[in-house]
Amino acid sequence: MYAHNEKASLSGERIAVLGGGVSGTSLALLAAKKGADVLLSDAKKIPDTTVGAMKASGVAYEEFGHTDAVLACDRAVTSSGFPPSADIIKRIIDRGLPITGELDFVAPYLKGRFIGVTGSNGKTTTTSLLGWLLRRLDPGGFKVATVGNIGSAIADIAGEEHSYIVAELSSFQLYWSRSLVLDGAIVTNIAPDHIDWHGSYKNYTAAKAKILSFVRPEKNGASGFTITRESELDILKPDRGRSLSLAWGEPREKGTPGHILLSSALRRACLDDEELFRFDDTSLLGGHNMENVAMAMAAVSALGVNPKTARNGLASYVPPPHRCSMALVAGGVKYIDDSKGTNVAATVTALSSIDGRKIIILGGRGKGEDYGALVAPLLMYAKSAILIGEASGEIANALEKGGYKNFTIASGMEEAVRSAHSSAAPGDVVLLSPACTSWDAYNNYGERGEHFASLVREIAGGKDARN
Repeated sequence: MYAHNEKASLSGERIAVLGGGVSGTSLALLAAKKGADVLLSDAKKIPDTTVGAMKASGVAYEEFGHTDAVLACDRAVTSSGFPPSADIIKRIIDRGLPITGELDFVAPYLKGRFIGVTGSNGKTTTTSLLGWLLRRLDPGGFKVATVGNIGSAIADIAGEEHSYIVAELSSFQLYWSRSLVLDGAIVTNIAPDHIDWHGSYKNYTAAKAKILSFVRPEKNGASGFTITRESELDILKPDRGRSLSLAWGEPREKGTPGHILLSSALRRACLDDEELFRFDDTSLLGGHNMENVAMAMAAVSALGVNPKTARNGLASYVPPPHRCSMALVAGGVKYIDDSKGTNVAATVTALSSIDGRKIIILGGRGKGEDYGALVAPLLMYAKSAILIGEASGEIANALEKGGYKNFTIASGMEEAVRSAHSSAAPGDVVLLSPACTSWDAYNNYGERGEHFASLVREIAGGKDARN
């Protein structure tokens, strides 16, 4: 458990905060509040709202490039977007200045039982669900914060008292962290992602695995907990706290200690011999989401709460948008928005987990992944594929090379949706799960998903399933 130190002062220290986005802005304001002389530095234009906040707090700022003013500071605090290969990072290291990551900088000012959630896919759903369940356990007493890569900066809750802090942690944040302490850690899964940032899959995996080393060891009979997939134990090697692992299988006469078992036959999940939940308890779609629910419920149990008390909250949970969300059902066709599926592994999971013949929309800006991995699941689960965006040519080449021919290239989302609608028959699923980022045509995956949903409502007609 973190115990914040409200008196911890940074008075007299010159701090350069790198990045003028959500987390960088919050870091700069926190540093200023603690008495530091702060410079906020960004390679791009800083939003006007951020400029106003900096001026009001007496924080200096620079935009459109990192100047030598950064190197004149005592240390740099980096928001999560800066890879070690960034030019400004290299300059800071060459100057011999210390670099502090976002998590390490904020941690001394946090108070509450701290659970970190990471993974290649599913971490946002697992984070938000765990926060939702914990809030419902004691609506009048528990104060629960869900922060991090989920949308709210961790620095925003500095100095506040919480019963629980549930944080979605990216591989970027974990890479820069050295001294984080967690009461629990969840790794939803590991698959290739952000290779362009980390330089290799090995480096990416190492960053993700760091979260398990931050779990507090056993002390006075108490310890933290880790939750991972059983199939990834050899990769992650959890060695602290109570280790729980998840797998699919059929029930045994006696549960294995520390084993989370999901049964597709009985449609339920158990931890050891105790039932965590039944699949019908939640409206979430797909087997991957059953894994997310199982990990969240197992975390509740590991925190000392009877799962029977928590499972009542599953029915009323509404997942974050653009994660296998039903956009529309019309003419016997389901239109599903999985715009958050920004890597190949996420798209493969959506293809294999959702029932029905699929017409899938793929493409956007790539992350340096191998699109050949899409061929086998497309052959097995897809009726056809429609490709859009910067990576459409690269994806097309990979599909052709792998032997998948039933695809077309569209000029953009509107043409893709029209094409999918015209070829869909009752029982089909039109699935947006791009396996790419949205940055070639949209500001973020949410904007892309909303565009898809609005086009579906316009072109396919019918009632919006979200209302």
